[in-house]
Amino acid sequence: MVEIQSYLILSAITFIIGVVGVLARRNAIIVFMSIELMLNSVNLTLVAFSAYLGDTTGQMLVFFVMTVAAAEAAVGLAIVIALFRNKQTVNIDDINILKW
Repeated sequence: MVEIQSYLILSAITFIIGVVGVLARRNAIIVFMSIELMLNSVNLTLVAFSAYLGDTTGQMLVFFVMTVAAAEAAVGLAIVIALFRNKQTVNIDDINILKW
């Protein structure tokens, strides 16, 4: 039986990797992938605590987080495709359409 600490350490490592990916990268697709990685690490934590406590509330919450993550991925990818068609780049520094 794997202890809960192992799941929490793995979740913390993947969350940190996601944060570094969001802060360090300038490619919009990589940023979206890093956000998905952070959401999945939170899901892992919720499932680990749910199994540890013997309660299914955490697993139900993971279902809703996965639904939001899927919607975020679909909308985010559509935005990235629209920006690429308009600006011919997915680099966040080059996309400044909200500025005057």
